[in-house]
Amino acid sequence: MEIEIQLTDTPIAAYLSAPTSGVGAGAWVEFRGLVRGEENGGVIAALEYEAYSPMAETEMRRIITELASGQPCLFVRAIHRIGIVPVGEAAIYIGIAGRHRAEAFALLAGFMDRLKQDVPIWKRRALTATELAELKIK
Repeated sequence: MEIEIQLTDTPIAAYLSAPTSGVGAGAWVEFRGLVRGEENGGVIAALEYEAYSPMAETEMRRIITELASGQPCLFVRAIHRIGIVPVGEAAIYIGIAGRHRAEAFALLAGFMDRLKQDVPIWKRRALTATELAELKIK
C-alpha cells in the first residue's frame, strides 16, 4: 500500500488530485474536515493548529499501516493543515483507494477515530473575526 502524509500551512485544495496508484481500485473515498464557525459555544473566524511534524507524520503512518492490516487498501493520502485555518476551509483531508468501498470506509473511520487521540496535533486557539482581520493586515 502506498501512503502519502503531509502537514502544510497552505490550503489543502492545492494538493488534491486523483490517486496515482489506482490499479485495481474499485473505490475512492474522501473526507474533508472543515472548520466550523463556532467552537465551545463561541463564534470564531478561524482555528489555529500546531503540530510536532516529524512525530505527527510518523504516528499517522503507523496508524494507517496498523489499520490497513485489517482493512487492506491500495493508497492513502492524509493532509492536515497547521497554522491558521479560516472557517469553511479544510483542516484535514483523507483520500483512500481500495478494492471495495467497505474496506476504504472502515479504514477512514478508524483513522479519524485514532487521529485525535494519538497524533500530536493541537488546536491552540480560536480567532475572532477581528483578530483574523488584524493578522491579514500585518
